[in-house]
Amino acid sequence: MNRIQLLLASAFFLWSCQGKVANENQTKSTLEFQNKGHELVYQMTQKVGSYQDLLDLKDVVYTYTYQTADQKEDISTEKYIFDGEWSYGSYEKHERTLPDMEGTIEQGYNGQSFWLKHNGERVEDEAAIKRVTFNRKTNFYWFAMFQKLLDPGLIYTYMDEATVNGQVYDLVEVSFDTDQPSDLYRLYINKETQLVDQFLFTVVDFNVTDPLIMKVEYEKVDNILIPSKRKYTKANWDGENLTDNWTQVQWTGIKFNNNLPKQLFE
Repeated sequence: MNRIQLLLASAFFLWSCQGKVANENQTKSTLEFQNKGHELVYQMTQKVGSYQDLLDLKDVVYTYTYQTADQKEDISTEKYIFDGEWSYGSYEKHERTLPDMEGTIEQGYNGQSFWLKHNGERVEDEAAIKRVTFNRKTNFYWFAMFQKLLDPGLIYTYMDEATVNGQVYDLVEVSFDTDQPSDLYRLYINKETQLVDQFLFTVVDFNVTDPLIMKVEYEKVDNILIPSKRKYTKANWDGENLTDNWTQVQWTGIKFNNNLPKQLFE
C-alpha cells in the first residue's frame, strides 16, 4: 500500500468510527474533560473554530490541489454541506484519482450513497465507486478534522512536552474507543498559539504502525482558521521526517455560506 492509499485509509477509518456525530458539537458548559489532553484539544478548537461554527456557515466551496512526490497531480473543485457531511468534487485534473478516465469526473455523497459521473454519465463500476467513497470521506474529513476531534468516541492521552526547532509543544495522542483495530493521532499543540502545527498518524487497520507526519499552515476565512497548506511524508515517533519526498496539498479560494443546492449532491 502506497502513501496515498495509507492517507485515504486513515481518514476513511476515522470518518467511519465517528460517523455523523459531528452535529452533536460539544461546548465547555456540557463537556467533562477526560484529562489534560482532552482539554488541550478543546482549547485548540476554540482557536480554529468549532464544528458548530462550521454548521453556522452552512457550506463551503474551494479548490483542492494535491501533488505527490512524483509530481502526479489532482485538481478538484470541492463543495461540502456541513450538516450531514455531504460532499461533492469535480476534477479538472486527476492523475492520481481514476487516471484512466479521460475528461471531467464528478464525485458525490448525499448523506446516504456515493456516486460517480464521467463526462456527465453515471458510472456504476464497483472499484471506481470504492475510490469515490474514499475520496469523498477523506477530503471532507481532512477539511474538518480539527473540529471533529471533539466527536464522541475518542480517547485523549497527554503524553509530554516536546521541543521542535526551538518551539515547545504539548503532545496529545488521540485514539478510538473501539474493539476494532484503530489508528492514533499524535498532535503537536503549540504552547504559544494553542494550534496544531504538525501531527503523526498511523494506519493500524492495514497493519501499518510506522507513522506519517503531516505539517500544516493556516489561513483565516470568516473567523475560521483553516490548515489550507499541508504536506506529509514518512516519519518516526520523535516527529522527525525520514524522507524529503513530500506530498503537497493546498486549498485555495475558500468561501463559506454559498447556499449550495442539495440537488448538486444527488
